[in-house]
Amino acid sequence: MKTEQNIKIQPKQTFPLTIKRLGINGEGVGYFKKQVVFVPGALPGEEVVVEATKIHPKHAEAKIKKIRIKSPHRVQPLCPVYDLCGGCQLQHLDYNQQLKEKRDIVIQSLERHTKLNIEKLDIRETSGMENPWGYRNKGSFQVGEKQGKVLAGLYGLNSHQLINIDQCAVQHSQTNEATAKVKQILESLQIPIYNEKTRKGIVRTIVTRVGVQTGELQVVLITSQKELPKKELVLQEIQKQIPNVKSIVQNINGENTSLIFGEETLSLAGEDFIQETLGDLQFELSARTFFQLNPTQTVRLYDEVKKAAALTGKEKVVDAYCGVGTIGLWLADQAAEVRGMDVIPESIEDAKKNAKRHGFTNTKYVPGKAEEVLPKWVKKGWKPDVIVVDPPRTGLDKQLIQTILQVEAKKLIYVSCNPSTLAKDIQTLSSKYDVKYIQPVDMFPQTAHVECVVKLILN
Repeated sequence: MKTEQNIKIQPKQTFPLTIKRLGINGEGVGYFKKQVVFVPGALPGEEVVVEATKIHPKHAEAKIKKIRIKSPHRVQPLCPVYDLCGGCQLQHLDYNQQLKEKRDIVIQSLERHTKLNIEKLDIRETSGMENPWGYRNKGSFQVGEKQGKVLAGLYGLNSHQLINIDQCAVQHSQTNEATAKVKQILESLQIPIYNEKTRKGIVRTIVTRVGVQTGELQVVLITSQKELPKKELVLQEIQKQIPNVKSIVQNINGENTSLIFGEETLSLAGEDFIQETLGDLQFELSARTFFQLNPTQTVRLYDEVKKAAALTGKEKVVDAYCGVGTIGLWLADQAAEVRGMDVIPESIEDAKKNAKRHGFTNTKYVPGKAEEVLPKWVKKGWKPDVIVVDPPRTGLDKQLIQTILQVEAKKLIYVSCNPSTLAKDIQTLSSKYDVKYIQPVDMFPQTAHVECVVKLILN
């Protein structure tokens, strides 16, 4: 044991490191005396000198002191507060190389969590964006105050300091402009800004969302109480300075919480929602409706699902974790029937409305857990040919995996936003399903996130 003790990295120790790969959170990964070291901002192939910042039982974290040999793919980040903010992890890496590294992150997860023969798998090139900037249709910026000036931005990486962001490089320009105008209005009218420490003040967060295809804009003010001082003036100024604002909403969150939205939402001016178009589908987005943040790539992602499903018009399709029904409706014109379920009742109501608005009569949506609803349908003699799953980051519910294995649909399309849980789930499903191919899709350029569409076939 003693030799093991001798080679432990010490806090603040500096040492040279060669970066072998990118980790799942976009950090550089190297090995020092057989110990794994994670280094934010370091890139594969770089030789760096680092200082240990945190020591864990199985790995260490470190920061770059000096880059001895630079990666040829290292670029200057576009954003002036990139190092402080932590919202993006890969702005210092050339975009084409980001796409390659994301595919590699998927491969690493499969190597770590599955017994599959990776060499034989069809893992395709990551599908990226022509313009990997300004793609986010929604901004949620915390509000703060410093010497009479109103700030809006994000809390810094691992800190509780508000980083003021004037122009976020990955936000749609209209959301950036709207946030900046609202900030000015709050400052000039001296509206009390919420202070997290004293828990005094009113305005906590500015949320802006744009319909990228429709140009419609929504502004949500999240406040600590219902009374908004000078409310009429605030509304007048927002409507005057942001002419394309279609919906102004107030959400009340008086809790001491990191959650952005509270339970109560009031419409202040205009409509309750804005419209957005995806392909041939129209959606009404109210303040709390979940909707994909990158509509351009969402169309690409859903088209990949459609391609993988390869429907002929005769299939019964299950859309598990259906949300407001987007994926199921994307497939409905080529399916005999689509049935979806979700644990959020409001989403199910929205899914029904969306199906009705588009004239689909071959859809059915019910609230509940897929692992409980699906066996009931099968029992009644309704068996799906295709199951589409789009689970949260935690992956598929264990019980749902067992249900899928029992139901034995011919095709399973897995839409994943987390390569680690995807790999673990594929391993469990591999008792009955073979991986036909994996298509990574870049939904969030400049960040370490990678989505995948996986086609699995009953073996």
